[in-house]
Formats: sequence, structure tokens, C-alpha cells
Amino acid sequence: MAKVAFIGLGVMGYPMAGHLVKNGHQVTVYNRTEAKAKAWVNEFGGEYQLTPKAAAEGQDIVFVCVGNDDDLRQVTLSDTGALAGMTANSILVDHTTASADVAREIAAVAESLNIGFMDAPVSGGQAGAENGVLTVMVGGEQATFEAAKPIMDAYARCAERLGEVGAGQLTKMVNQICIAGVVQGLAEGLHFARSAGLDGEKVVEVISKGAAQSWQMENRYQTMWQGEYNLGFAVDWMRKDLGIALTEARRNGSHLPLTALVDQFYSEVQAIGGARWDTSSLLAKLEKNRG
Repeated sequence: MAKVAFIGLGVMGYPMAGHLVKNGHQVTVYNRTEAKAKAWVNEFGGEYQLTPKAAAEGQDIVFVCVGNDDDLRQVTLSDTGALAGMTANSILVDHTTASADVAREIAAVAESLNIGFMDAPVSGGQAGAENGVLTVMVGGEQATFEAAKPIMDAYARCAERLGEVGAGQLTKMVNQICIAGVVQGLAEGLHFARSAGLDGEKVVEVISKGAAQSWQMENRYQTMWQGEYNLGFAVDWMRKDLGIALTEARRNGSHLPLTALVDQFYSEVQAIGGARWDTSSLLAKLEKNRG
């Protein structure tokens, strides 16, 4: 059993922290909205604190899963942040999807305090978090990874170290780049099928047996065909992630024309009221244009 803190109880962090309790760990939580922290304690036990610093005090490992770079800095680097409460030889694991720059910034401060740090963004969405089958992409020292991995296994189907600090966030960018293209392709395929008067479900039943098959097709085609877009990872969040990737691409000289185009398409989804729709809502934009 480990003594751990979990900071950030959003749609991902709430169930992830719950899996830690279910696996026998002693968990203290912090959330910006206190009512959410109270609800979590009522459901899973453990305790909550009113600041990240207080939650982190005396813990072996502190996990963080918040919204963006600024949120991350606030809950880790401020006077009331986690690092202010952590002791030497403890570990800070960041599950936020953020920039590689902020990962390196936090790592430098952690190193000065003799605290281990890993950037460890996750993939698998809300369903993956709830079912404890997330994929975790890790940047950090090998020894730190080996110490934290048995704890992360509570909610991870796969956790792999990809390199030094920053490598986890860069790998998550690759993940989001690949997803963007796949979702757009599926949206266009379904849009074409409807325009051609085909039975979308029968079409997908056939083509999913071949090279067109994907996670998106398997898990989202039915809801897309029915115009349901309330199934997890929101357009706002995807645009944040794609923005991080596009910024990094400008820095490293890579060319991402499809990613930039899909990001623009998502901005059009936002414009028609779909900011909180899930990422499969690219089809809604095509259907709206079809009239």
C-alpha cells in the first residue's frame, strides 16, 4: 500500500483516484471545487484537503490531472502547490495533457528539491478512466518510472516510458494528431454513406472487417450515425490538445497540414454550439453543410 494524493477530480481524475482506493492505497484528494472532493470521499473513502500543498504533505506519490499548463503551474508551483508540501525522495506524476515545456519547467523545480517527476499524459477517454484501462505515456527517469508504475497500474492497461521528461507529452501529441485524422475520415465516410442513401450500420459492419477498421469506427459509428455527441472527450479539449501539437510542430519544423485543417473544422463545430460535444461531432458539421 502506498500513501498517495490525487489532485484534480475531473472526468478523468475522479475515477482514476477511485481505482487507487480500490487497489488498497491510502488516498488524499484535492479539487478546486470542494463539493466534488466531498462527493469523491463519500463514494470512495479517504480524505480531502483544501490545498494541493496540504494534500501532498507526507505522501509517497502525488498524482495531478488538471486542465492546462496554467492550471498545472498553479497546483504544483505556487505557494499552495503540491511541491511546497512534498518531501525529498517522493514522486510527482502529472497526468495532464500539457506542453513539453511546462513538464520540463516543473521537473527542474522538482529536481532542485530532490523530488522525482514524470510527465505522464493518458489516452483512453472517460470510459478508459472509469474501467481502469488507460494508456499512460511517460517521460522521466527510469528509476522514477519503475517506482511509480505499480501504483499507476491501478488504472492503466499500458504504461510505458518513452524517454526523458517531455517525452510523454510529445507522445500524447502524436496520439492526438493520429486521432484527428481518423475521426475526420470516419465522419466523411458516414457523411458520404448517408448522402448516397446507404444503410450506414450495414456499411460499417462490412468495412470494419477490413483495413478501414479503427477504435473510432468500432466505438463511435453508431452514435455518430444517430447524431449523438455526448460521449466523453469534448471538442474544447481536443482543440487545446491540437493547439499544443501545432505549436510544437512550428518549433521542430514538422508539417501537419491535416491536423491544422481538422483543428479548423473543430472551430466550426464550436461555432455551431458544439464546444462540449465529443470529438466525433465532426460529422455534425458536414451534415449541417449538407443542409
